[in-house]
This record gives sequence, structure tokens and C-alpha cells, in this order.
Amino acid sequence: MRDQAYRLRQMVNKYKNSKEAAIENQINNKTRVLAVTSGKGGVGKTNFTINLAISLNKLGYRTIIFDADIGLANVDIALGIMPKYTIADVIKGEKDILEIITEGPCGLKIIAGGSALEELIDIKEKELYELTSQLEKLSEIADFILIDTGAGISRTVLSFIEAANEVILVTTPEPTSLTDAYALIKMLIISSCNHSKINLVVNKADNYYEAREVYEKLNRVTKRFLNFELINLGYIQNSKLLIESVKLQQPVTISHPNSSFVKRINAIALKIVGNENNNNGSDFKNFIEKFKNYFLIYK
Repeated sequence: MRDQAYRLRQMVNKYKNSKEAAIENQINNKTRVLAVTSGKGGVGKTNFTINLAISLNKLGYRTIIFDADIGLANVDIALGIMPKYTIADVIKGEKDILEIITEGPCGLKIIAGGSALEELIDIKEKELYELTSQLEKLSEIADFILIDTGAGISRTVLSFIEAANEVILVTTPEPTSLTDAYALIKMLIISSCNHSKINLVVNKADNYYEAREVYEKLNRVTKRFLNFELINLGYIQNSKLLIESVKLQQPVTISHPNSSFVKRINAIALKIVGNENNNNGSDFKNFIEKFKNYFLIYK
């Protein structure tokens, strides 16, 4: 009887370990999570995110946009789509995360966040673990996850930025935009996230020289007062095509694929892809753990 019990325990433990290993292997640690953010609204962050995602898709990388801009649903509006479900359905346990994905143009996939994200701060521990378990499934279907955060430095916005492996900060040449961008950079550096890289994209620039001046001005202040150097990811020029695309709810990368606007987007996408081997060991599992731990510290 003892031998039988011993063998039974061995079988159970072997099954348990193999199951845990199988779950672990399902997580594609090569999936990269980038938080696209800004210090203030109106800088073109969402349109940049959409066009970047489509550019990455065209390069052959499966890309998901997580619309984490609370209550505004900007990605939905910009693409002219109406998601049937949001992340709220996942938090409530009513839907699997793969069931709430909305298909966009060029194979793009979108997850709507909506007002449910406001409730993350008060999320119960059991719900948090279920949500992160669901988020893990995204690594099976995505090479890139772009999180379109809200503007500013609210706790929910910071939760996504701090958990992401990489940050793309979008600003414009306007003085107020630069001031708010610096405030966000300062918040990120003094917080516990310790991002080794913050990528800067200058949007709505008149030309290369203005964009370069904006980067150097912001980087100079950041180096002097925060001892931190920004990465110049690229710039995007002012374009009437973008205004037209917003009205038509059709991304410029689709309506005018050969335009200079799209060439700048493609250049940024190629630079991101080229940085694939320079992630300092960051991986998708790391994103999941940081996201979970961020909310656990408030319990």
C-alpha cells in the first residue's frame, strides 16, 4: 500500500509539474510590450499608435493595440469600428480575452479598455490574478503589443507605462507639450519602474531640423536635471493627409502608403524592429509580473 501511495504521489507531482511547464511554455517571451504615451492630450498619440501598428503588421509582425485611454475609446473612433466587448468583460469573468479582440484593417487586432480601466485600482486580488492570466494568452498571438495609454500621469496610466518593457513618448514642438513631456519623464525616472530607455517621437514637426531641435532641447534638460538620456526614435511631419484620414476614419498608412508621412512611420517601425536584440532581457513574462505587482502594492 505504501508503495502504491508513493507511486501515486509521484504520478500526481509529475502531472502537476508537466502542466505548469506547459503553461510556462505557452508564454512567448519574445512578445514586446510598448507603452505609447504623452504628457498631454492632442499630440496625435493615438493616430501615431494606429499607423505604427499597421506598419509593423506590414513588416510581418503580428500586432495588437490595447486601447488603455480610459473612457475615450480613441482607437475605435479613429478606425470607425465598434467593439462588442471590452476588457471589462474579461475582468468580470464573462469573456476570454481572445474573444474580445476586434479585427481592424491589415490584420490589426484591437482590445478595447474603456471605463473598466478606472476600476483597476480597486481590483480584487483574485480578479487581478485572473486578468493577468488572461493577458498571458496574448503572447500566443502577438509579436508586439502597443498600449495606447491616456495622457498625463494618473495612477492607471502609470500602471501600464511602468509595466511595459519599453516606452514611446510622443510630443510636439509646442512649449506646453514639452513641459508636460518633461513632467512625465521626471515621474517615470523617480518612480520604481526604472526604465532604462525612453524613446522620444516628435510629432507635428515642420521638418527634420525642428524635430531635431525639440529632441536636443528636451534631452539637454533631462540630462542636466535628471541625469538621463532620451533615445531619439524619429519624427513625423505635419501633414494634411492626417486631417483627411481622421475625417474618413482611415489610417494614412492605408490611404496613402507612399506618402512622406508613412515613410517616417515606417522608418520608426524599422528602428523598433532593429532594436529587437537590445531589450536588456525584458520579456513578456516580466511585463505580466510588473503589471500584477503594481496593483498588489496598493492592497
